[in-house]
Amino acid sequence: MRKLADRIERLHESQTIAMARLSRELQDQGHNIISLSLGEPDFDTPKYIGDAAKKAIDDGFTKYPPISGYADVREAIAQKLKRENNLDYKASQIVVSTGAKQCIANAVLCCVNPGDEVLVPTPYWVSYSQIIQLAGGVPVYLNTTIDSDFKVTPQQVEKAITSRTRMFIFSSPCNPTGTVYSHEELKALAAVFAKHENIFVLSDEIYEYINFVGKHHSIASFDELKNQVIIINGVSKGYAMTGWRIGYMAAPQDVATACDKMQGQFTSAASSIAQKAAKAAISISTPDRGLMVETFRKRRDLVLNLMKDIPGWKTNTPEGAFYVFPDISYYFGKSDGNSTINNPEDMCMYLLKDAKVALVTGEAFGDNQCIRFSYATSDKLLTEAIARIKVSLAKLK
Repeated sequence: MRKLADRIERLHESQTIAMARLSRELQDQGHNIISLSLGEPDFDTPKYIGDAAKKAIDDGFTKYPPISGYADVREAIAQKLKRENNLDYKASQIVVSTGAKQCIANAVLCCVNPGDEVLVPTPYWVSYSQIIQLAGGVPVYLNTTIDSDFKVTPQQVEKAITSRTRMFIFSSPCNPTGTVYSHEELKALAAVFAKHENIFVLSDEIYEYINFVGKHHSIASFDELKNQVIIINGVSKGYAMTGWRIGYMAAPQDVATACDKMQGQFTSAASSIAQKAAKAAISISTPDRGLMVETFRKRRDLVLNLMKDIPGWKTNTPEGAFYVFPDISYYFGKSDGNSTINNPEDMCMYLLKDAKVALVTGEAFGDNQCIRFSYATSDKLLTEAIARIKVSLAKLK
């Protein structure tokens, strides 16, 4: 039997994508599946962004762009960072890629050597650990709990740092928990890393705009850490542009230059048309995002209220993104006579089979007590999904 490379054999499929695929397969077979597995806004891309893409086609932007993105797009991103985040970056420090995921992969591959350690608070976004391992790095997990609002402490971080620590990677607002670090909490973390100038801090801020507690804060805003932080962001979540596949990083110049070199050997530049659409998106100084954020806030409150009636489910109150990450360990060991729930994966498969609701196991995010519930869909479907879940869980004894 022909053998493939060890690295692909070690690489796990994204569990969010796997569950979405399984949901589609069951839907194609005629099952009425409510899929709450993908993190994708159910809003359409605003018209002015689509119009910019059409204009780009009409204006002939159909040739290869520069690897790191068009100069005017990178300049628009730098201006956005100054205008909205009070961060000073040159256009040369911006790299535009095919989604934020590629930005993360570029950064990790350029900064992490085999054997280097990367600190990862749990729960974490599914691809962090796999990208780190693909680079030959060693993920070092910093466990958090629902009781701490899934936040890592400066003391945990300091204790985990060794001579081999090369990077710390986290997201705020967080996928999968919706956790948002405050300015003071970020300041305390920044104080730790400022003492270790060889450690990069990769700050995934893709959910920046879906924030229910006020102004977004970036760990890059602390001057003592400026030359260590790699900001990851993009247009997918805040502008409902998931299919356009545009992410970007803002980084120290040496990191940005390295990522340009790396990207040049993998994909070259991101789509020329999508770049121009993204420029239109981020160039609006006061985008009308209020409806989307308020809709997600109301859905969060609806879901949390409905989940109060589920025996044994424990939730915190997410402050951003569009996920709830309930602790479902109360059901471990329980059975309906056919299926026994021993872990979050068992729960997800049971609910998919019995309730026809697709969720994602917490184990995909480094947590063996929880499951991820995305509320990026209509009130009607959310209400129906939780009603089905209640019926199915009542069968477990």
